[in-house]
Amino acid sequence: MVEADVTPLAKIMRKLRDKDSGCPWDIEQDFASIAPYTIEEAYEVADAIERGDMIDLRDELGDLLLQVVFHSQMAAEAGSFTLQNVIDGICNKMIRRHPHVFANEDADDAETVVRNWEQIKAEERAGKAEDQSALSGVASALPALLRAQKLQKRAARSGFDWPDIDGPISKIREEIEEVKNASTAQGRKEEVGDLLFAVVNLARHLGIDAEQALKAGNRKFEGRFRKMEKAAGPEFEEMDLEAKEQLWQAAKKDMPSIGQ
Repeated sequence: MVEADVTPLAKIMRKLRDKDSGCPWDIEQDFASIAPYTIEEAYEVADAIERGDMIDLRDELGDLLLQVVFHSQMAAEAGSFTLQNVIDGICNKMIRRHPHVFANEDADDAETVVRNWEQIKAEERAGKAEDQSALSGVASALPALLRAQKLQKRAARSGFDWPDIDGPISKIREEIEEVKNASTAQGRKEEVGDLLFAVVNLARHLGIDAEQALKAGNRKFEGRFRKMEKAAGPEFEEMDLEAKEQLWQAAKKDMPSIGQ
């Protein structure tokens, strides 16, 4: 197997950023302006995986790799770090976090690997961060559902967790009542946030990825709604709610949930 070489891409990016002969758009960019593209490309990678499209996955991984090279080139220009520093850093991290592969520790199953990984990460955070909270290092830019899961997992490792699903279910009921009783727009917003957080907690206790579960729910709703529109034709918007509900029930029968 031929080893991959990222040098050609790095050379292209250096040329694009050249102030005398490069691309005006690329030259004008900075970390903040490129960050949204980096996030977008990561989502497009995930989308290609979800669709099982390997050609798109190859292309989207290339776009994501370009983002890594772009940020590294800007950092090199600022004298902060280079692409090689990025590569060396992740190599060292992977070796350090896999002592069962590169050292003499034992890990016979995936659960032990994950437990060791999290312990090593905690030690790394303790060694470099002023913030010693168990929640430190959970990126604020993560999607809200994913960040909620990570915050809850961190808290659970500190012993702050329900022993079973009865706790999260009871909390959801409590939060629903608080939503109903909220008397201001800001209060309702806060209580709905608490309700969503509680639902994520239940998903975590059930071993369900809340982000993926909601994606599946979105796809299900979209499929059923489109079926309703197709069945009704141009008159769909003018139909009353009772008629639309009948169409919804028919769509549900045609597209049942897996658990039904």
